[in-house]
Amino acid sequence: MSRFPLSCRRALVLLCAVVPVLAGSMAAAAPGGTAASLTESRTFDTGTGTETAAVSVTSVTPANPTRTGSVTVRGTVTNNGDSPIVGSSVAPRQAVPLRGRGEIDEALARDGFDVSLDGGLIRGHGVDVDTVPPGLSRSFTLRVPVSDLELGDTGVYQVALSLTGQTENEQWDQVLGVGRTLLPWVADDDDLPDEPGTSLTVLWPLISTTHLNPQTDEGQVPILSDDALLSEISPGGRLYQLVTLGADLPVTWVVDPDLLASVDAMAEDYLVQGADGPIPGRGQEVARNWLLQLQEAVEDREVVALPFADPDLASLAHHGKEVPGSLGQLKDATRMAAPTVETVLGVEPTTDFAWPVEGAIDPEIVSVATSANASNVITRSDSLVPADELSRTPSAPRPIGGGITALVADTTLSQLFQEDMSRPGNVARAHQLLLSHTLAIHGQDPEAERNLLLAPQRMPTSSQVQAMAESLTSLRNDGHWIEFADLTETAAAAPAPGAGGPVPSADAYPAELRAQELPVHAFQAMRETRRTLNDFSAILSEPDRVVVPFGSAVQREMSTAWRDRESAAARYRTSVQNQLVQLTEQVSLIDKTRITLSGRSAVIPVTVENGLLQDVQGLELRLTSSRRLGLEVSGPQEVSVGGGLSQSVKFEAHSRANGKAFLEAQLYTPDGKPYGEAMRFQAQVTSITSTVLMVIGVGLLLVVLAGIRMYTQRKRLAAAGGGDDGEAGTTAVEEAPEPPAAPSAGAATGTDRSDSAATRAPSTAPKDGATAGPGAGPDDALPADGAEKELPAGESPADIGAAEPDGADRSEKLDRGGADRDGADRDA
Repeated sequence: MSRFPLSCRRALVLLCAVVPVLAGSMAAAAPGGTAASLTESRTFDTGTGTETAAVSVTSVTPANPTRTGSVTVRGTVTNNGDSPIVGSSVAPRQAVPLRGRGEIDEALARDGFDVSLDGGLIRGHGVDVDTVPPGLSRSFTLRVPVSDLELGDTGVYQVALSLTGQTENEQWDQVLGVGRTLLPWVADDDDLPDEPGTSLTVLWPLISTTHLNPQTDEGQVPILSDDALLSEISPGGRLYQLVTLGADLPVTWVVDPDLLASVDAMAEDYLVQGADGPIPGRGQEVARNWLLQLQEAVEDREVVALPFADPDLASLAHHGKEVPGSLGQLKDATRMAAPTVETVLGVEPTTDFAWPVEGAIDPEIVSVATSANASNVITRSDSLVPADELSRTPSAPRPIGGGITALVADTTLSQLFQEDMSRPGNVARAHQLLLSHTLAIHGQDPEAERNLLLAPQRMPTSSQVQAMAESLTSLRNDGHWIEFADLTETAAAAPAPGAGGPVPSADAYPAELRAQELPVHAFQAMRETRRTLNDFSAILSEPDRVVVPFGSAVQREMSTAWRDRESAAARYRTSVQNQLVQLTEQVSLIDKTRITLSGRSAVIPVTVENGLLQDVQGLELRLTSSRRLGLEVSGPQEVSVGGGLSQSVKFEAHSRANGKAFLEAQLYTPDGKPYGEAMRFQAQVTSITSTVLMVIGVGLLLVVLAGIRMYTQRKRLAAAGGGDDGEAGTTAVEEAPEPPAAPSAGAATGTDRSDSAATRAPSTAPKDGATAGPGAGPDDALPADGAEKELPAGESPADIGAAEPDGADRSEKLDRGGADRDGADRDA
């Protein structure tokens, strides 16, 4: 029972209805899920007055009713106060005409309740609402005949729903909350032309993040970084929704070729990178079905191909142009677009459009966008001309100089579906706004031909895709004031008079978007990866097996998808570079330990190993010495090594002095750039080896012993009076042209025995009683019969030594010994 008389309560209700209260309302989430308010979301500490409850409209059917029909409105009431709402009801109010697009936005943004702006109460169509505890919600459904709404001429109307009731703390009737929705109204079909002059182009983006790794396994099986793409193309995923729902919509498909290439790779055997290494992927059937559905959806439809991996044009313009080669990457990405789409989808795409992030442009972005031969730049109306500077919505095409056309997407229409579309209130709001704004645009000048453009967010969620599809279907079926057109048709349309203008300066570019861009060092890292790839591909027999996947990976590093994800972008760049370096390291020099070079000349082997699955060719191997005057090495040699093999390259070395030398082996690419790490090792140069020195020492010792023996024999012969024999022996030594190469049995007789023994090289003991050579012991000088013999008279050991040319045999043996040692080193 109320504590106030009825008259007082009525006075309070009237006071609340007349005095505007500036307050917002918001639907709070209730257990089991509740709808959001059609108004903007706001947070209140505790709702009071008209802020006590939030009235949310979750659906309006039909979207544009007929004169004899009715409108069914569903929604929720949420108690934002701290006291239960009791004895309340929701009732519709009379429709209020909204003159133009500005009033549409103001109606939904307005706070509080104003009877002059929200219309009079329509009695007899309200519905009671059960008690609503604080923080909880109650749903309602009410039905209003169109005739009671008092709709007038064709246009857009506001319909308010007010909640009147009490709270346990304030037990008198009052307006506790209000919700608003829009109602597009066509009073008479004659108000619309047979062929609407207003057309709408809707972009339908098929874009995702990067998933495909550049490196494959040994069997050329592709590897995906994760399994997220499988979720997106599976039933219920956002890419699945885009394809299945977009197939029945009048849209222009905007496709990232990288996405098609990634799903196409999943259609066959593929791997997914796991914590313990790649594991087999299991999405082949899903990938094939998705591609098949997409091929059917785009058949005979317009397809626009973005540059491969959807490069961030703003980042390139503001940072990438400072790094040489970055703009060339954009051109490569553009060239790859059409062939990729044609191969996967079997349709010929259009590549004449550039789409900067959120349509924000400045002169630098336009310059970069058109550097890859795009003549149309998709922008947004809030990036070119403020809405209040134009009396009506212009057509999308606007010339911006240099033969470039800006296709200006309507900001309001493009941002309709960016909210959380899992909440029915947001869906209803976007739905009614799309119908209302397009009708309002048509009403500005019904006879004028205009081309509108709706460019939504690049990667909408599943719920956003669903909301877009429902709204576009309703507009196509019920929006008789508009027709749909392809993007190329809109680009070819005549621009509105006076709608052109200069491109905003770089200072006008949104700061929040600039903060998300890729930094300069990111493009420097891309350049380093590209340089490594170019050097590596120059030596490969099948370069495309490496150039194509890693070139695509570099283009993915420029993707718009990395915006506001700098840490993830840096990890991806590092991963790509590391994978490429690991491949280049498969072609390398095998390390050598310290070596010894014996003799004046030698051969030094250097081994090149190829761990790749293809041949390498065109490499040049150079070996240089730190002692160029002491150790000379032969010139560079070309190297070709088969896949999985190694090859030993031999260099000739010539020494002039003993000692240590440091050698460096380095591979070079065909254009003279060093390839890989240099291999350094130490060489110990020994022109005369210890073995040769030992042989020389032994030989000298034998010569001395032979001289002593001969001298003893001659003294004995002289004592016996054998002077003639001595002269004859001396004559024999002088006439001998050269010492015999080797002794033979019976080669010397009579007095010649001693001469032969003095002049021949060390030998074994002669047969038939011949005198032993210098290699024999002293006792070997006795004849076989035991008789002692002496040197002929007149001969001396000095004369015998003169018969051996100085160093004749010894030099040959050193060289041969050195050569033999060199050969041993080579064998080792």
